[in-house]
Amino acid sequence: EGQVVESGGGLVQAGGSLRLSCKASGFTFDNYAIGWVRQVPGKEREGIACIDRSSGHAWYADSVQGRFTTSSDNAINTVYLQMDNLKPEDTAVYHCSAQDPNRCALVVVDPLHFGRGGAWGQGTQVTVSS
Repeated sequence: EGQVVESGGGLVQAGGSLRLSCKASGFTFDNYAIGWVRQVPGKEREGIACIDRSSGHAWYADSVQGRFTTSSDNAINTVYLQMDNLKPEDTAVYHCSAQDPNRCALVVVDPLHFGRGGAWGQGTQVTVSS
């Protein structure tokens, strides 16, 4: 059965950067978009980014616009989330998931609704210290 695996999280100081990876296992990302969400204990998953791998177009939630960039290396079936100028409020577990490209716009208009759909991986912890 196919699954996604996230990696690259860690502890970083405010203003620092991290790059997360999302890799498919047992299936390919062909014909899918890849979405990113984050979750803190006691709160819903919040959609933050989504990339349509066919067009390369990406959508970002207001909370990360201008600081986070998602990209895809189709040759190795891996999607990245480059996170710059990190803030303590970015502390969360970050997950990725294969998505219907038509859902990507929800990242902008309704990030919580975006987070409710899809089969999300185990996630990787990102902790930003002040």
